[in-house]
Amino acid sequence: MRPLLGPGHRGTLTMAEFSQNRGKRRDSEVLGGAVDFLLANARLVLGVGGAAVLGIATLAVKRLIDRATSPRDEDDAKRDSTCLEDSWQELSLLKATPRLQPQPRPAALSQPVPPPAPSPSAPEGPADADPPTSPQPCSPAPSVCLTFQEKLLAFERDHVTMPVAHVALAKQLAGDIALELQAYLRNKFPELPFGALVPGGPLYDGLQAGAADPVRLLVPLVLEPGLWSLVPGVDTVAQDPRCWAVRRTQLEFHPRGSSPWDRFLVGGYLSPRVLLELLRKALTASVNWPAIGSLLGCLIRPRVASEELLLEVQHECLELPVAVLLSTAGAQAGDLLLAWPLEGLAGNLWLQDWYPAEAAQLRALDERDAGTRRRLLLLLCGVCRGHPALGRLGRGPLTQVVLHLGEQEADWAEEALAEHFLQALELLVGSLEQASLPCHFSRGVNLLDGLREEDIDDMGCALYWGLRAPERLL
Repeated sequence: MRPLLGPGHRGTLTMAEFSQNRGKRRDSEVLGGAVDFLLANARLVLGVGGAAVLGIATLAVKRLIDRATSPRDEDDAKRDSTCLEDSWQELSLLKATPRLQPQPRPAALSQPVPPPAPSPSAPEGPADADPPTSPQPCSPAPSVCLTFQEKLLAFERDHVTMPVAHVALAKQLAGDIALELQAYLRNKFPELPFGALVPGGPLYDGLQAGAADPVRLLVPLVLEPGLWSLVPGVDTVAQDPRCWAVRRTQLEFHPRGSSPWDRFLVGGYLSPRVLLELLRKALTASVNWPAIGSLLGCLIRPRVASEELLLEVQHECLELPVAVLLSTAGAQAGDLLLAWPLEGLAGNLWLQDWYPAEAAQLRALDERDAGTRRRLLLLLCGVCRGHPALGRLGRGPLTQVVLHLGEQEADWAEEALAEHFLQALELLVGSLEQASLPCHFSRGVNLLDGLREEDIDDMGCALYWGLRAPERLL
């Protein structure tokens, strides 16, 4: 008879043997079905572990019966021996593992099935020994999914809001430093009529976003009326609408030298650059800051590397930067001009200070409808300050964005704070795309003029991804 398997097989299989094997497989399938039914019902009564033990034992008995009732060749004997050894190995492993207690079937499907009682890891003791008490399983803490509004308020609480005690301490230190510096200037330059040094800025207007914003310590110049006039920056060689020139007048009646400020003239204009150099040398070389700091209980050091006049104040409770700003009165009441380190043709011009008008406008808008515009500004400042790309956006552009949004008739309650935050990001993205952010008080001033194209691209990219996932900005 022709063999059913190829010549590479070490034996041949006749048709009778093939039929006998098929009959054995049919019997095995019937027996397997019975075993499966038995195991399926045993799992409900004995649990998973008991059902596994019963299944292995049943399989072993079945194989013993097959071996006794049917002839075997050498290969079958080896396979049965190997499978039986594996079965006993599995059985020994199951015996070594702790057994699960059988669970009673619930009376109804709607009733919850009680969790299995945890078994002790130690071996079972005598029968009369008390069973060890197992600790109650701890229920997992429910996962909390916060909304963006809640995350924004948490960021405000943890990273923006400054403790009241620190605010009071910072104001006290700034006031004491102002008194000490004013006494020094009067003794060092008695011929120069400086006004009273008054600290101010975000710390005093409720706009302090953490301790990073410097205190503004204004050093006002008292100019003689009638001897000085203001020229808009657009009418000067620099043609800069942000700036003003302070021109000396009445030279035919009050010649040069009649005013103590004439020594700082450059081309007939009062030069902020020369004044800044004078004050910088005084702050870095002449003022005895170690003695003043010891008297006030803190450490005071001038920041030499900065173009601005900055003092670093370190107290055991906080660190406070103080910006010393030479100033003079502007064209309108309440306006200020600052001696700022400008470059190029604007180096001898005075920079228009928009901060007083910005703070007053925000305060008036919030008081009108109990709004949250100032809180929105603090959040924007806090987010941008801690971002590597958005840190180049100063307080000025962010304040102008809030002012543009703040005059819209909208709901400015706390519940809408997250919505207005996203609107501010959208407005910033649109402004960066056009590289234009007009000043709220002077439409001819572009607040993004001082930024490089690479910086604008980096900030625009960061804000774009921030709009898609605003939580990553916090």
